[in-house]
Amino acid sequence: MNLEGKTIVVSRTDSIGDVMLTLPICAWLKEQFADCKVIFLGKGYTKPVVEAYEFVDQFENWEDYLNVPKTDKIQQFRGLNADVIIHAFPDKEIASLSKKARTPIRIGTSHRSYHLLTCSHRVNFSRKNSNLHEAQLNFELLRPLGLKAIPTLDDITQSTTAFKPNKVNLPEGFASLKNYTILHPKSQGSALEWPIEKYLELANALIKLNRNVVFTGTQKEGDLFRELLPINPKIIDSTGKFSLEQLMTFIESADGIVACSTGPLHIGGFAGVRTIGLFSPKRPIHPGRWKALGKDVRIIVNDASCELCKKGKECKCIEEIAVERVLEQLN
Repeated sequence: MNLEGKTIVVSRTDSIGDVMLTLPICAWLKEQFADCKVIFLGKGYTKPVVEAYEFVDQFENWEDYLNVPKTDKIQQFRGLNADVIIHAFPDKEIASLSKKARTPIRIGTSHRSYHLLTCSHRVNFSRKNSNLHEAQLNFELLRPLGLKAIPTLDDITQSTTAFKPNKVNLPEGFASLKNYTILHPKSQGSALEWPIEKYLELANALIKLNRNVVFTGTQKEGDLFRELLPINPKIIDSTGKFSLEQLMTFIESADGIVACSTGPLHIGGFAGVRTIGLFSPKRPIHPGRWKALGKDVRIIVNDASCELCKKGKECKCIEEIAVERVLEQLN
């Protein structure tokens, strides 16, 4: 299939981590069809992450389509002049809209019944039962466009170097900060988390090595642990102080970042800094599916053979990861 000069929409309207693990398919599209135009359809708050990826030509904010009359919405979408749409994140409304807008090639998973009526190409694969990484699973949707084999994770990781955020001004006191490690304890409920007590222990160990430690997160997340932070000039609370653009700039200059499976972990991986991901081995949240991608990513689980996790039962073995193991990887 020749898509030179054509416009391809990649639709992924969920969280930052999911979006970042979808970006590599944009690199493949540009490699195969150099003159194609890639539009990424996503939620507005992910725009800075998407626009930092050099293989995306345009970001389209899905929120601009909400609360718009149906006929206007169709015309608005038709104005993209899309030749192809790839439903990387299934959404019934977007699937219906792309058909009504007469997008010629509409690709989605066969595991959504509404795709039977709204997609021209339905790819049969299972995310839940697959041994592939999420980034690899996204490539399954490229088979109708000529993809013959799913790339290796090493090959996909090469495309993370296309992530080049614009540097922006940081809040006072952060721009001049040097020799710092970022600890991001919370995940807004998207992942199992390492206890805040372990992060505090790690912070104390790092300042003994003469390093600065910066805790990041939203204002609401900071409210959960801010009062627990030791009073020390080398332990800094930045929660609620960064925009996403500022956070990306700040992560890029860090010595390392420690987090569970959440957006800032993926930003660290793509940015090429030492990225320590703390995971449970339980499916489907295990690192084989969701680990960050990048040239300096280290993954830690407490026990890869955890019996409770193997049986799919509730388990908090991530909480048992030793601080010493994390410190060793940071060093």
